[in-house]
Amino acid sequence: MRFVAYDRLGSLPNIIVDGAASPSTVLTLSHWPKSGTLAELKRDTSAEIVFAYLDTPQFHAHAEIVSNNHFDEDGLVGVYALLEPANAEKHRELLLDVARAGDFGTYRRRDAARIAFALSAFADSRTSPLAAEIFEMPYAQMAGKLYERLLEVLPRLLTNLADYTHLWQEEEERLAASEELMAKGAITIAERPDLDLAVVSVPENLDAQPVHRFTQTRQAECHPFAIHNRTDCSRLLLIQGRHIEFQYRYESWVQYVSRKPLARIDLSDLAAALSRAETSGGRWVFDGVDQITPRLHLEGSAGTSLSPGLIQTRLEEHLRTGRPAWDPYD
Repeated sequence: MRFVAYDRLGSLPNIIVDGAASPSTVLTLSHWPKSGTLAELKRDTSAEIVFAYLDTPQFHAHAEIVSNNHFDEDGLVGVYALLEPANAEKHRELLLDVARAGDFGTYRRRDAARIAFALSAFADSRTSPLAAEIFEMPYAQMAGKLYERLLEVLPRLLTNLADYTHLWQEEEERLAASEELMAKGAITIAERPDLDLAVVSVPENLDAQPVHRFTQTRQAECHPFAIHNRTDCSRLLLIQGRHIEFQYRYESWVQYVSRKPLARIDLSDLAAALSRAETSGGRWVFDGVDQITPRLHLEGSAGTSLSPGLIQTRLEEHLRTGRPAWDPYD
């Protein structure tokens, strides 16, 4: 098999890993919403789906091309496994852990987190050793180039990770600092299993720092890997003094099968109600249930005038009584 960038597929029969099918796709191996992936192959990550496909020859499709419409760790691992199944099998557990780290911010082996950080550094224009012009391309072309380059890098990361320390060490130190604060009780997590909700309390004196999710750069006071590795709840309420926001985790956007997260509730009405009560000059915004990790957050003000208890109570009421507004399953 060979990789062809998504924007160059045309009428070529292809297998799509992790993304959305093109008009010429003959098989989709993806946990994305409504992907049409065979029920027998469904798994939590697209990389797991690919390995399940490789394990079951009766489902093999007649196509010599693999592609994806976006670049991230899960997609890269899945594409690599199709292209190099023998070597991928040798590193199966580590590769699957890398895919989980990239998509869900969880890991079992520390090296999986390190590889995810290194791949994110490659895909970040500020830190990447790749040619700068790659990041000036339209997204589809950039994603294709990242696959071409990093399909060559990934096997070296699996066996010679220390050679790439300069790409992952800084973010691992941020992860370690967050985990240490949790171990000391400075950052706490209180779970409400009935609502699939975890309330994360963060000290006010922590500043936001760059972190990566899905090879994208974000800002966070506590590294998301530290939180996600300690709670299975797919709904997070983050409280840091007067800075409060709610997040749906990625697990509730995809077709997650090892357990079924509670369905997403549209929080637009809650955002409007909080805005009416807000006196800080800011406005509460909900990103929408169709976004991959949508937030309910305050815009236009450094902190809310509302008490954390009031916000949590109203949020819990909406999560308890609201109607499901997102169904990713086929």
